[in-house]
Amino acid sequence: MTDPLFRLQQFSVSAGSRDLLASITLDIPAEGVFGIIGPSGAGKSTFLKSLNRLAELTPGIRVRGQIYYKSFALYDRATDPDVLRSRIGMLFQQPVIFPASIHDNVIFGLKRLGLITRRELPDAAEQALRDAALWEEVKDRLHAPARQLSTGQQQRLCLARTLACRPDVLLMDEPTSALDPRATGAIEELIHQLKNRLTIVLVTHHHAQAARLCDRMALLDSGKLLVSGLPLEVMGHAAPT
Repeated sequence: MTDPLFRLQQFSVSAGSRDLLASITLDIPAEGVFGIIGPSGAGKSTFLKSLNRLAELTPGIRVRGQIYYKSFALYDRATDPDVLRSRIGMLFQQPVIFPASIHDNVIFGLKRLGLITRRELPDAAEQALRDAALWEEVKDRLHAPARQLSTGQQQRLCLARTLACRPDVLLMDEPTSALDPRATGAIEELIHQLKNRLTIVLVTHHHAQAARLCDRMALLDSGKLLVSGLPLEVMGHAAPT
């Protein structure tokens, strides 16, 4: 059996006197799609954002315990959060689009981190858009404002921007909650394709979606880990949605 990609050890996140996550110990495997389910307010988004240290950016947040990513302690002072987030990308519920062109949105992370040369940027942008199944729809208007895209296209553009940095892990926080059924299907198909080349950790409130996409999952409630395992095992403990 391979070593887990993430290992949470007595990991807690609190805001004032309230625990958002309470002493969670959990291993996340290094392959496939790992799902996080639970009712509203269960701590799902906080859990996800803790995996690349976005949670700590919220004022008043306090973190205890540790998360290991491969052999690295995420919350060690020597860990560079920017480098970490280039390896552990994230897609949010609502598309986060910058007031710039489609092309400039895709290459934003590459330029900021200086990962490749300026000459390599066009090819990298094309490949990322192809990986997000968006290239054919935008190849003739790369310098048009990204905000002209539909919501579903904007979400795939955000995915392209994340994939451009060639992450090892993709965190997805209810990535289809703002999308219509057709756009949801496109994102789900991409998840099926991408799981063969990187690890995906998916938060979803749709149990049917979790059952379609996830290889293993965990159930949270009130910041506590109730159960983890195969989808059928976890679903048996979850309230229907």
